[in-house]
Amino acid sequence: MALRRHHLHGRYEVTARRGEIRTGYELTGLPPGARKIVLAGNPNTGKSVFFNAFTGLYVDVSNFPGTTVEVSSGRLGRDVVVDTPGIYGVSSFNDEERVARDVILTADVVVNVVNASNLERDLFLTLQLVDMGLPIVVAVNMVDEAERLGIHIDFARLRELLGVPVIPTVATRRQGLDIVRGSLDGARPGRRDPLVDDLAARAGELTGAASTPADRAEALLMIEDDPQVLEEFGGRPAGRREEVYRRRRERVDGLVAAVIRRAKPRLSAADALSRLTLHPVWGGLLLAVVLFGLYELIGVLAAQKVVGFTEDTLLRGYYEPWVRRLLAPYLAAGGAAEAFITGEFGLLTMTITYVVGLLFPLVVAFYVGMSILEDSGYLPRLATLVDREMTRIGLNGRAVIPVILGFGCVTMAIITTRLLGTSRERTIAVALLALTIPCSAQLGVIAGMMGGSGGLAFGLYVGAIAAVFVASGTILNRTLPGVSSDLFIDLPPLRLPRAGNVLQKTWAKTVMFLRDAGPLFVYGSLVISLLRVTGWLEDIQGFLAPLTVGWLHLPREAATAFIMGIVRRDFGAAGLAALALDAAQRVTATVTITLFVPCVAAVMVIFKERGPLQALVIWLSSFAVAFAVGGLVGRLAELLL
Repeated sequence: MALRRHHLHGRYEVTARRGEIRTGYELTGLPPGARKIVLAGNPNTGKSVFFNAFTGLYVDVSNFPGTTVEVSSGRLGRDVVVDTPGIYGVSSFNDEERVARDVILTADVVVNVVNASNLERDLFLTLQLVDMGLPIVVAVNMVDEAERLGIHIDFARLRELLGVPVIPTVATRRQGLDIVRGSLDGARPGRRDPLVDDLAARAGELTGAASTPADRAEALLMIEDDPQVLEEFGGRPAGRREEVYRRRRERVDGLVAAVIRRAKPRLSAADALSRLTLHPVWGGLLLAVVLFGLYELIGVLAAQKVVGFTEDTLLRGYYEPWVRRLLAPYLAAGGAAEAFITGEFGLLTMTITYVVGLLFPLVVAFYVGMSILEDSGYLPRLATLVDREMTRIGLNGRAVIPVILGFGCVTMAIITTRLLGTSRERTIAVALLALTIPCSAQLGVIAGMMGGSGGLAFGLYVGAIAAVFVASGTILNRTLPGVSSDLFIDLPPLRLPRAGNVLQKTWAKTVMFLRDAGPLFVYGSLVISLLRVTGWLEDIQGFLAPLTVGWLHLPREAATAFIMGIVRRDFGAAGLAALALDAAQRVTATVTITLFVPCVAAVMVIFKERGPLQALVIWLSSFAVAFAVGGLVGRLAELLL
């Protein structure tokens, strides 16, 4: 059962009816009579757990650069299940809603997942789906959390009032999921609002369109002033959206009053801890503990100990010598073929070593840590805690995750910028990560270099990097067009992560990432080998020598270290550490190599995440800033040290 990933780009045509294939959204290879079962719901309702249970796959919906939103699907018997981004309503206010709208309009069955603790919020979308005339099954998830909060729901009454199947579930424990799956054949349209029904029936008349759409869902979207549907049918806003929304809100209030009985909540230690995570002082201390744990997991255990074994001992110590011996009879020593295949940067040497020995352990550790934080409910609290400070450089609280994880692995941290709300924020975050954040492997070498240089030298290093971080963020915030998004985030309850969910999520995400990133490492290996074979690598070293000697006041051999820093940052730092440098030169060297261009792995990921133009601009900017700031700090160090 393979996961199919579909990309919907830009602006969509709203012409398909249910059961048809929409332009820009295609599910291929469906057997005759297969149904499209669409999962829809607000953010943080647990839709992805339902998807995993139905299809045996884990789905992660990510915002890619520009206006691309990724949608994932999998098979359930002969049918196909499609997950949609979390939305608060079917409309076109943002990319996620436009994509979800297009997918929902093609659905044969909609499984609407709602949070039992937030029926006042989530049932607004439910009633909109009902008014659209779609066959629905409602899964009321997290009923255990609702009952702990003293919220008791009369599911029979809710089923009667909505007119559709309503099933209580606890998705993380797989409770009720089989019942939801068995109820798919019983999905049906619910009890629509007569007033809204009448307005939708007269959509063409009220909007001035040539005709009223035959499809009930599209007619309702016309009444709700969806601009793309109106354009498709030649209509204009009817001015009835607020009336429809007000009626829907009143109906939600009536439903909640009829089906919910409230009792005194059972407060737990998790509730007290939840409050502490948002406290200015205690929240900061808890954050320090969490970040220390992340750093130990990713930066120490994975990046140093595990990678030290997999990369250095296994692959460099055993695999690479073996593959070179195996292919030596077929490759001319010192020839181009040997360089490309088994050379220092070869496809079967460096590429395999990087992907399997370096990247795989880091990716696994990263996703284990992130999955624990996601499933525990801590990530939204962390973002809330640091939001005010991050807004000063054009970001919001969400950006603290990639910034901190960058100290473990910048390459992995760049991937997490997907969680930021706008392309502008992702650009700022990627630029800051590529320019100012040293990875754990590089930090280890730098710490060794600075250890005997004294407190003043260390202060110069930290001050220079911090100043560049703040200055770069401020400049980008003031020069990039647009505005960054405000932090609007739900705070789910804190809970203990379930090991099965964490491991399943980690494995699926790791496989997805390596499948996407693997080819990029192949391209990088080919480029570096080409530079080596043609002699251009030595030419670049000669080009850098005037800068390293004349401006940075470093030995000529430092140029080679900087070139190796392009391959991996810690290679460059290690090359500098091997040189005989005085205290001022060590400050110059460490500042420059920290700000120097990202390693080839990070560049490949930037290329994938932000496109070739931004990757090139960031690469060149890092080069310029590193040498400019390194030289200036070096002059100051020569005066003070």
